[in-house]
Amino acid sequence: MAHIDASVLLPNERVERMALDGDLTQLHRGDRYADEGDTFEIDGVQFVVTAVDERTLGDLTDADARAEGSDDLAAYRRRLEAVHDSFEWDDESPVVRHRFERRDGTE
Repeated sequence: MAHIDASVLLPNERVERMALDGDLTQLHRGDRYADEGDTFEIDGVQFVVTAVDERTLGDLTDADARAEGSDDLAAYRRRLEAVHDSFEWDDESPVVRHRFERRDGTE
């Protein structure tokens, strides 16, 4: 377990704000950026990484998309295509899911 900078896992301030607001409780990334038990802080609020697991884009569900701040999987896919210049959705592409929660238990 380590204390990491929030920017290591969360790629920008908008995503950090979504985590603070409780709209984002997990994030899929192309690589592993944290381990279970790692902690990070945003604006004085502590978070703990509760699970890290390997998946493929094809494993993602509407529930995953909502946990990442999108209305559904189709909206999540459009968001990824909009923010990554050369991104093409491939169900077989490996991703790493990082789940986290506020340490103080508030939302």
